[in-house]
Amino acid sequence: MNETVRGTVEMSAAMAILGTIGWFVVLSGQPIMDVVFWRCAFGALTLLIICTALGLLRNRLSLRIIAIAALGGVAIVVNWLLLFSAFSRASISIATAVYNTQPFMLVGFGALFFAERLTLTKLTWLAIAFAGMVLIVQSAPDAGDVGTDYFTGIVMALGAAFFWAVAAIVTKKLKGTPPHLIALIQVCVGVVMLAPFANLTHLPTDPWSWAMLATLGIVHTGLMYILMYGAIQKLPTHLQGSLSFIYPVVAILVDVVAFGHRLHLSQIVGATAILIAAAGMNLGWTLWKGKPPVVSPHPIK
Repeated sequence: MNETVRGTVEMSAAMAILGTIGWFVVLSGQPIMDVVFWRCAFGALTLLIICTALGLLRNRLSLRIIAIAALGGVAIVVNWLLLFSAFSRASISIATAVYNTQPFMLVGFGALFFAERLTLTKLTWLAIAFAGMVLIVQSAPDAGDVGTDYFTGIVMALGAAFFWAVAAIVTKKLKGTPPHLIALIQVCVGVVMLAPFANLTHLPTDPWSWAMLATLGIVHTGLMYILMYGAIQKLPTHLQGSLSFIYPVVAILVDVVAFGHRLHLSQIVGATAILIAAAGMNLGWTLWKGKPPVVSPHPIK
């Protein structure tokens, strides 16, 4: 098996795992604060074992690197809290589609803080994504079809995308630092950050809940990071970006099959518009004649 094929298999597996995360969050039956805490705790243990096995703990980390990684960790944890909270309000499908506005958050940061030029193509993709967002927001979900507050769920998913973009920008400052080590620092920050708020005095009593929480930490964090980082080292950027859209497709299928959520036609059109626009932004598709944009590496989810 050559490097490209192996990387494709790894990236596909990582994105498929990521697409099922909403299912495990919902089935755990635990408060979102507790879910994220235990994801960080089990993830930290898994990544600690991985980093030890790879000899990464022998690397001497400066306080600057630790501080930057910790800042990214805060953003990642807030990202998870908002996204997981959005699942029960706007449904896994809608929350995931809205969450994929991440590339546009990065473009906004680039224009505001790094003086990056907004091309006509980028603005067109942004307009298409915005139109999709309008369709989703204006769609009235069926009673009982989703959770308690549809609009709040959409805002939470947008907030999750924003904090993911913050984490991506921060992580760019850590070029050369082993990614597994960055992930370890981030989940350790999550443990410390959420410990005062997690319900540690009344722990889950059933094996099912513990299995769901452990899976979120071991599989959806530890194993997923291994597969994704391994794939990133083997694949060209455009292929990474293409395969990353397995994630929202799997999430939508899980929502339909496991929970029976059906989207209205306008929601389907809106979600499709967002995903196509995000693909165009990530993969550097051009809509107008001119110099093709430089495709930046697809950030970590």
